[in-house]
Amino acid sequence: MFKWLATSLLLVTSLSVSAAVDIQKDTIYPQVEFDTSMGKIVVELDRTRAPLTIDNFLTYVVKGEYDNTIFHRVIAEFVVQGGGLTTKLEERPSMAPIVNESGNGLSNAMGTIAMARDNDPHSATRQFYFNVGDNKKLDPSKRRWGYTVFGEVTQGMDVLEAISMVETEHNSTLNWPDVPVKTVLLKKATLLPR
Repeated sequence: MFKWLATSLLLVTSLSVSAAVDIQKDTIYPQVEFDTSMGKIVVELDRTRAPLTIDNFLTYVVKGEYDNTIFHRVIAEFVVQGGGLTTKLEERPSMAPIVNESGNGLSNAMGTIAMARDNDPHSATRQFYFNVGDNKKLDPSKRRWGYTVFGEVTQGMDVLEAISMVETEHNSTLNWPDVPVKTVLLKKATLLPR
């Protein structure tokens, strides 16, 4: 009963936050352009498969919350992750976590975008990642939750591949591995006009 109430509260919170900004609720396949320090990437999102995830993601986009953040985790042939840290390696504030929609039929295939999360399957907030390999092990199975895929790259795959090949190191400030030596900046994320 408690889980159901908590999930309902998260859903209502997520919907009320997204209603405050124009996230193109009537657009089934919205597009977002990422202007990075290495070039532009455009993704097409699939609201039929991941409506809660997309409303959450687009709320961050429209509010400018991804602007001037970094790609802080880069692993060649695996993922390029960002959306949560400033250039000073400080975490940006997050809205409430969202319900996991990984059972939507979309796979963590090369060139897709998905939500990052902690071990708790319903802990995704603002961080996202691009798959730069076929990562089917991140898909759900009968025994575990997966990571929610919610769109795919339609332009700029060469830019994404270039980002995936940057030199990385263990960052002592964050105490994390796979942090780019030279900052890869997400200058601006823009919801493209319909």
